[in-house]
Amino acid sequence: MSPTRTGMTRLGLLAVLAAGLVAASAMLLGRARPVAAAAKKADAGIVDVSTTLGLQQASAAGTGILLSGSGLVLTNNHVIRGATSIRVRVVATGRRYTATVLGYSVSGDVALLRLQDASGLTTAPLGSSSTVHVGDRVTAVGNAGGVGGAPSVTTGNVTALHRSITVSDEDGGGTQQLKDLIQSNASVQPGDSGGAILNASGRVVGVITAASGGFRFQGGAGGFAIPIDNAVSIARQIRTGRSSSTVHVGPTAFLGVLTRQESGFGDTTGVVVAGVVSGTAAAKAGIQQGDVIYSFAGHSVTSPTGLARLVLAIRPGTAVMLKWVDGFGNRHSAVVRPAVGPPQ
Repeated sequence: MSPTRTGMTRLGLLAVLAAGLVAASAMLLGRARPVAAAAKKADAGIVDVSTTLGLQQASAAGTGILLSGSGLVLTNNHVIRGATSIRVRVVATGRRYTATVLGYSVSGDVALLRLQDASGLTTAPLGSSSTVHVGDRVTAVGNAGGVGGAPSVTTGNVTALHRSITVSDEDGGGTQQLKDLIQSNASVQPGDSGGAILNASGRVVGVITAASGGFRFQGGAGGFAIPIDNAVSIARQIRTGRSSSTVHVGPTAFLGVLTRQESGFGDTTGVVVAGVVSGTAAAKAGIQQGDVIYSFAGHSVTSPTGLARLVLAIRPGTAVMLKWVDGFGNRHSAVVRPAVGPPQ
């Protein structure tokens, strides 16, 4: 091969490589534009959720999705669990609002909030989770790390549908299963909980349910999201005021005890009282740390989660019978009226 032909061949190869790089860059830009457009489209309907956990003397942060111009916000139940006050910042405008809890589902990990004195807000564009398939490109938008400001944006693909995972409370409140979840490899962090999973059109198809303080995954890697159809169905039930075995509507009754693993005396099984909140129904009844509660409202108590569900089922102010055993094995009973407290 002559030198001239070799030079031309090298030039031709360089030209092909250059053309390939240009094409690859164009493809990357082409992929980046939909991601940026999708995130920007949803930004207006994303809010930062900040909670004060007065009983634990702590605070927490998460994300929410605006469902209405009058300030209905969809988020995770675990984002607002235990909150004694809730503040919400609308990312697009920077405006801040006080929020109240209209209702929630512990088993569905969904809560519906209402912003006080809100109007004319831009809502997030909703899609349908029934259109989601394994392999679909998705974008996760949230408040990663709970730092506020511009939403965090990550991308990935749907890796599985209809996943079930077990989550646990760090405070010993027990475990529960979340079912029918969308799994993706889009990176999510604490603070993203309650944020949005977007499809390629920028519509919300899932509500992120990420690990956070006091709420941990047991098994399963990657990001999980509640299908938007399921979340909106729960929100709709809350709006219509229809309580059920899985959906709580309105204020939450609060007994005023912190409990841990089950225990008992002889043939009596119940839950150990780890602490009593001053001024609550439990404190007024005379319950003390170390006592074992074994009955509430005529039902046996065998776990902290079981007691929480029994208390959740009554309205604040309802008179119910509470039974417990003290540290000496003596049985006690009293009629208590749980007051309004933080959501469970």
